[in-house]
Amino acid sequence: MRRIVGGMLRNDTAPGPQAAEASIDTPTAARRLVRDPVCGMHVDETRSIPFRDGGELVHFCSTACRDAYAVNSKKLAANG
Repeated sequence: MRRIVGGMLRNDTAPGPQAAEASIDTPTAARRLVRDPVCGMHVDETRSIPFRDGGELVHFCSTACRDAYAVNSKKLAANG
């Protein structure tokens, strides 16, 4: 019984495993979300797939969305 109560008291004063896990989940800097123009999915900018279209930088969730966007933008450019 002493060990249980003593352990509970130590957990209140000293950071335990729960406190360490919480610090991993909370980011130190805010992450910026960008929207994929093809599917509409929001993606972390650091994990997105960037594509430069003219002077504009566009971000995608996957290579499939990037390729679909590239094909459609080429079609639009060809049609004038």
